[in-house]
Amino acid sequence: MNLNPKFPLYLPGVKNANNDNVSIIGANLREDITTIAYYTSGNSGIELKFQNNYSTKDYASFADVLSQFIEQSQLENVQRLGISVPGPVLDGKSNPARLNWHLDVNEYQSKFGFDKVYMLNDQEAAAYGIGLLDDAELDTIYSSDHREKGNVAILAPGNGLGEAGYFFDGKYLRPFATEGGHSEFSPRTNVEVEFYQFLNNIYGIVSWENVLSKTGLFNIYRFLRDVKRHPEPEWLSERLANGNFTEEIYKAAMDEDVLICKIALDTFLEFLAREANNLTLKLKATGGLLIAGDIPQVIREYINKDKFYEKFKISDKMEDMLKNIPILLVNTDSTSINGAALYTAYFTE
Repeated sequence: MNLNPKFPLYLPGVKNANNDNVSIIGANLREDITTIAYYTSGNSGIELKFQNNYSTKDYASFADVLSQFIEQSQLENVQRLGISVPGPVLDGKSNPARLNWHLDVNEYQSKFGFDKVYMLNDQEAAAYGIGLLDDAELDTIYSSDHREKGNVAILAPGNGLGEAGYFFDGKYLRPFATEGGHSEFSPRTNVEVEFYQFLNNIYGIVSWENVLSKTGLFNIYRFLRDVKRHPEPEWLSERLANGNFTEEIYKAAMDEDVLICKIALDTFLEFLAREANNLTLKLKATGGLLIAGDIPQVIREYINKDKFYEKFKISDKMEDMLKNIPILLVNTDSTSINGAALYTAYFTE
């Protein structure tokens, strides 16, 4: 995997020969699955050798999962470790809300003998990983004839709502994380006020993550079912109880033309366009908007690109800027772990 020239990432260690032929373990920590992989670096990129998945809840700590991976893979003297985590990283430590693990880079360096250990927020890691994607892994929602260089916004609804960006320094893109998914959601219409009140009774403070995530999609659906009284087919109730909620909603909308599922997806996508608008304005992301995360990948065939673009560009005063911003959908889920490995390989000069 080598860098896509469309994403000129700031990686100062690319020119340092000491960063070639380095052995790296990359890890992507999630509340359901922890993925760990082994890489080597070279030619300004990384090569994936193999990877394994582990059920996160089966382990008391990340160190336990890492020990098992190293033992199973019979690895010795691995030089570096890069970790992607679903939460903020402060002074090499993280306590992600959706994990029961306390994470500390000093612990892993000491216990396993790595030369270097880096830990990144998963959306910052994904921003580095996006730089490795080829054009086939990016679906165009909107292509502008007036594209400008500039900052780029990244919006990623999945188990939570990831928000990140690239700062354009005039030559390179520099990824950074935010915790914008936890900013407060605000309604616009009378029905949305009802929805807000519904969520307020559940959560108190209502964040965008309560709306744009797997739980958020469920919140939209149950509001439509329980408050607005849209009928739910009995067979669908059984599927939702026994299957993956997002995939079942998508299949019912696409294959069975179930109205409540179509309204739920339409509502989700309208909120996604609105928060994409918010993030793009806050970052002045004239360089583009990237939609990532598990949910857009699952429902991407349902997305009406023209409708999404029209909803995205609505603004009181900034429509002239928003209407020219290119929008791309990331259609692969390996960006966070690959990005953590890439950063670990080349960020140090």
